[in-house]
Amino acid sequence: MVKTEGIVLRTVRYGETSVIVQVFTAQFGIQSYLVNGVRSSRSRSARANILQPANMLEMVVYYSAQKKLQRISEFKLAFIYQDLYSNVVKNAIALYIVELLHKSLSEPEPNPELYFFSARSLQWLDQRPVVELSNLPLCFTLKAAGLLGFELDGKYSEHTPYFDLKEGEFVPEKSNDFTLGKEETRYTSQLLKIKDFGLLPVLKIPAKTRAYLLSAYLIFLKLHLPGFRELRSPKILKDILH
Repeated sequence: MVKTEGIVLRTVRYGETSVIVQVFTAQFGIQSYLVNGVRSSRSRSARANILQPANMLEMVVYYSAQKKLQRISEFKLAFIYQDLYSNVVKNAIALYIVELLHKSLSEPEPNPELYFFSARSLQWLDQRPVVELSNLPLCFTLKAAGLLGFELDGKYSEHTPYFDLKEGEFVPEKSNDFTLGKEETRYTSQLLKIKDFGLLPVLKIPAKTRAYLLSAYLIFLKLHLPGFRELRSPKILKDILH
């Protein structure tokens, strides 16, 4: 039995009273857990609500490297959101973060840097006003790509004013259909330089450009991450982020 933190990525019903919950854990990476009896009575419905996607948990788990389906002994909320579930914009961004993690993590390998970055992103999302959140999906996608092992190479400069998604580097000229234009590359460079989420609202990116960049960054992941599948949540973000 081991203590670990985790972010709920997905929950599906299993039988009459149980669920299988997929969790991105700090200690073991992505794991699937069988949780019995959480839907058996009204008194236990609160336990099922704890297992909603994006919730951060403190858990005591049974761990065996040979098993694909693990078991949880104890779990509780590690962080209580204030309005992430009730606010449409915040909820949409949270679901994007969760879906991106779910589609990116296929093997149960520890990635504590990505875990704690994701947890910090969700906490910041919950605590900040909506007007400051527009650039968070872009920043999260770029930083997550780097922490997954696909960090962008080279440096943006007047001599390398384009970004080649296929090669993953800043380049001197636009050589293929996977190369960003100068304006989009400049915004990408500025996003990469941001170390503090509090600086995200300072970067003013037009809504159409944000939508284009998010699509481009997901293409970058698709080009470099085997098995990466298309996400549904960006369509929702495009409709609600202005």
